[in-house]
Amino acid sequence: MNNADRVALVTGCSRPEGIGFEVCRQLAQQGIKVLLTARDESKALALAFTLQSEGLNVTGYSLDISSIESVRNAVNHIDSLYGRLDILVNNATGSTRDWSATSSADLETARQVMDVTVFGTWRLTQAMLPLLQRSENGRIVNVSSSAGLHADPELGLTGRAQAPPAYGIAKAALNALTAKLADELRDSGIKVNAVCPGFTATRPRMAELGARPVAEGAKVIVWAATLADDGPSGGFYRDNQLQAW
Repeated sequence: MNNADRVALVTGCSRPEGIGFEVCRQLAQQGIKVLLTARDESKALALAFTLQSEGLNVTGYSLDISSIESVRNAVNHIDSLYGRLDILVNNATGSTRDWSATSSADLETARQVMDVTVFGTWRLTQAMLPLLQRSENGRIVNVSSSAGLHADPELGLTGRAQAPPAYGIAKAALNALTAKLADELRDSGIKVNAVCPGFTATRPRMAELGARPVAEGAKVIVWAATLADDGPSGGFYRDNQLQAW
């Protein structure tokens, strides 16, 4: 399929410094029509306008993946405009500042992280699947993290530099969701992968701590979103390299 005919939806695009915004830019630079979404419609429209001013085909749209109604509205919107979806980038994630030990973590906060990261992504993917099945080469990319890996000795679930427990556990569940979806869709032509953008400078002063530029972190997401038909499915990738789960 020609890129000019492809349609992509990217969730969780609320800040110009964020991974989602840069993914939208890089996909659109390849000629793909991009729906840039955020819960706050004004933010989505403003960010889309920024990319439009660069000559890119990007449209802003309000989407809250924790809301069934919002998800349904997005499905109807895409169906009415395009009749299908070719690329779904599940970038939206729950966040927490609760660094308490797992045994004492605030479970209400943890539930909120899980609701967005896992169940929001699951809800949206289920709803968009009929549109993806109309594509010649549907792609689903779940933006995950090494914090959800068992095998990473530094950043993983039992690594030396651990993330907040709720975040790591939610990303581990997202990785499991990726594996289950990929297995179910293995004969459909739809490819499903989890990717880690790495330690990326999405906040002030992160670059001083060694974080890579956002453009570098976004590349692996765009790679997974534009895989060739003989590309992989069901894996976890960092810098285009398969990682142990």
